[in-house]
Amino acid sequence: MQTQRNASDDGGWKGFFRKINEGIHDMCHIWAYEMKNTMKDEGVLIFFILVPLLYPILYAWLYNNETVREVPVAIVDHSHSQLSRQFIRQLDASPNVKVAAYCNSVEEAKPLIGKQKAHGIFYFPSDFTNNLYNGKQSHVSIYCDMSILLYYKAIYQAASEISLEMSAQIQKKGSTGITEREDEITVQPLAYEDVPIFNPAGGYASFIIPGVLILILHQTLLLGIGMAAGTARENNRYSDLVPISRHYNGVFRIVLGKSLCYFMIYAATGAFTTLCVPRFFNLTQLIQMDGFIGLMVPFLLSTIFFGMMISCVIRYRENVMLIIVFTSVPLLFLAGISWPQSNIPGAWRAIAALFPSTFGVRGFVRLNTMGATLNDIQFEYQALWIQTAVYFFATCAVYRYQLILAQRHAEDSAQK
Repeated sequence: MQTQRNASDDGGWKGFFRKINEGIHDMCHIWAYEMKNTMKDEGVLIFFILVPLLYPILYAWLYNNETVREVPVAIVDHSHSQLSRQFIRQLDASPNVKVAAYCNSVEEAKPLIGKQKAHGIFYFPSDFTNNLYNGKQSHVSIYCDMSILLYYKAIYQAASEISLEMSAQIQKKGSTGITEREDEITVQPLAYEDVPIFNPAGGYASFIIPGVLILILHQTLLLGIGMAAGTARENNRYSDLVPISRHYNGVFRIVLGKSLCYFMIYAATGAFTTLCVPRFFNLTQLIQMDGFIGLMVPFLLSTIFFGMMISCVIRYRENVMLIIVFTSVPLLFLAGISWPQSNIPGAWRAIAALFPSTFGVRGFVRLNTMGATLNDIQFEYQALWIQTAVYFFATCAVYRYQLILAQRHAEDSAQK
């Protein structure tokens, strides 16, 4: 009896390890098959390799100047005084603005805005200097082209700096201080220093590009997985997502084999996109390697499983373009970098929580631009791992159903 029990136990363990060995073998076969199909499919290669490598460089190159300089403006000077001419000279000498035209009225200057020959109008009223000499407040009217906010920022910043400097000089002349130091305290009783953090240049690229890089990885990964799924259906005689093969006889080996292929490709692609591109263009980069790996692993896994889950609705290769591409701009807004998170309605926040890009963008911006650590982004880190688990089991359920369909079709084909 003891000998029979030992033989039974030994056979059970052998069977267990044999199944594990078969599962690993099938998973490796599926991984190799998926990798081969990926390398043979030009469309998938475009989304997996070409777009993630070239799009970030293109975006970063377009915004590489960071800030707008020498914005052309029109001048309407009805004062014709020394102070108004001094204001105009300092305005033209500033790096942000250049005087492009002098006009007799605002109505005459408006066509220049329409033709984009000027992006702002400075209007000096006739009583500009008289009000200053009489101890009254004087005004300079500024009309800005708001179609591009960077123009408004450059014009407004230049005008503010010049007006503050001229006001200080006028106030110093009327001061009753005995010493130069007393005049300085009268003009500026509270000294301050403007130190921009996280974005020293105050540029658009350092602000938006880190989030766009993560979104590019997210969208191209979904597009590539969806296109691969559409190709698999088109090549299958029954339009099934899972082919009829002895290696495709387990849900976990199918999901893990496919996801391993996608993860290996995007481990290299993601490292280039997020680490090399900001360095190429001298963008702010304070990220630490442990935080980077800690964030990217759950981000890629959650995105892969999310893409495999929604690929069940992809019937043809072209369908993925209609489903995924239009979501790029909404996802950028929902991530909360181009629009404040506090101003996003609750319903849209709930929708945003469904996409891995939301937490990936927020976490990466804090790690890369703000120098945060993995402990500082625990919420995003945990959310990505939760999405990974949820989408993994959802993907297993989807492929379980697809596997059942494939088996039914195989049985029907055998009976015929």
